[in-house]
Amino acid sequence: MALRPWLDRFANETLTVRERVGRELEVTRRILAYPTTPVHFLNLDGAEAAANVWSTRDRVAASLNLAKDALLPKILDAQAHPKDARVVPTAEFTKEQTTDVDLRDLPIPKLFPKDAGRYVTAGVWVAEWQGVRNLSFHRILLLGKDRGACRIVPRHLRHMYNEATNAGQELPVAVCIGLDPWNLLAGGTSVEYGVDESRIASALTESCLGKPADVVRIKNGLTVPAEADYVLEGRLINETHDEGPFVDAVRTYDRVRKEPVLVVDRIYRRKDAIFHIIVGGLDEHFMFMGMPREPVIYQAVSRAVPHVKAVRLTEGGCAWLHGVVSIRKQHQGDGKNAIMAAFGAHTSMKQVVIVDEDVDVFDDRDVEWAIATRFQADRGLVVLHDVRGSSIDPSARDGFTSKMGIDATRPMGADPTMFDKATL
Repeated sequence: MALRPWLDRFANETLTVRERVGRELEVTRRILAYPTTPVHFLNLDGAEAAANVWSTRDRVAASLNLAKDALLPKILDAQAHPKDARVVPTAEFTKEQTTDVDLRDLPIPKLFPKDAGRYVTAGVWVAEWQGVRNLSFHRILLLGKDRGACRIVPRHLRHMYNEATNAGQELPVAVCIGLDPWNLLAGGTSVEYGVDESRIASALTESCLGKPADVVRIKNGLTVPAEADYVLEGRLINETHDEGPFVDAVRTYDRVRKEPVLVVDRIYRRKDAIFHIIVGGLDEHFMFMGMPREPVIYQAVSRAVPHVKAVRLTEGGCAWLHGVVSIRKQHQGDGKNAIMAAFGAHTSMKQVVIVDEDVDVFDDRDVEWAIATRFQADRGLVVLHDVRGSSIDPSARDGFTSKMGIDATRPMGADPTMFDKATL
């Protein structure tokens, strides 16, 4: 579905803003006031927009007919057993298209005062190069009627762009806005180069909804999710431009860099399109930045200890820098082995807490209770000095950081009556 049916489904939770709202800063005030509530703007400087739609795990899980704690195993299974998407002949957005492009007319917001300008923040990019297909998230700074500077991190899309540039070619791309959560999850998934993330989205829908994900072919030959509200069809050209500052996941301003320039040749949109906005550092950002990394941590820790129950990258840690893992402890060293495996799987993480399986990793109070009652710093603390960290951590030194692991599991051989929660 596009955004409108989802807003209808979550109508009891959704805040509808009927009065006209400005695209620059005023829109952010409304979104920040209700950080986990879907906000539907009927008139964002003349167009419809929505934010915070997928700001809770419960809502993402409900879209797939799942309980919250079933999301991680389903994502794991989809990554392990991808399925082909279904190519359909047409989509609603293909009925409204234009080559008379003016991005300035779209409800693209400027979110924070020191941001470099108006930014597309919820776009999932589709690109192909020499038979390899990729879905990924990248922000776009609006530069003019048909151009934007794009923060393309040094992963798969950057590799494709570099290869195309070295071959003297431009890289055809499509930026899809207003997607279902399975396509957003796929866009945030980190898998090896050559894996088509749209097949992970399709495996999720096959497993949970009993049908493949639909894609449609657009004019430049790319196949894109058929349920998008907007699609920007264009090219990454051999030109760079200053990009930033911009407020990223840690709610500080990311630095200015020279980044590739996107030229948009065609805009597709649904007749009743709703523009999706994701605000950096809010929970909706965390859902599609952090949650797709949790299966990677789960797999790594599962190789180090016999049983892993759950993994969570916490909102307080920007869903990137802090994590919690619950395990079934069988040997005294399991907690520390889990710490090292978690750090190895997600090198950006700087703090991880290991708890027993009776602790709810989704409950910050329960996790802190485990630290308070089961952790002793002299035997459960692991500190790593001057190791590679995250580029978005403002406290890191030239990309290097110190990391802290907390083994908050019960000591082996201890009297269980001293550590078990009292229950009725």
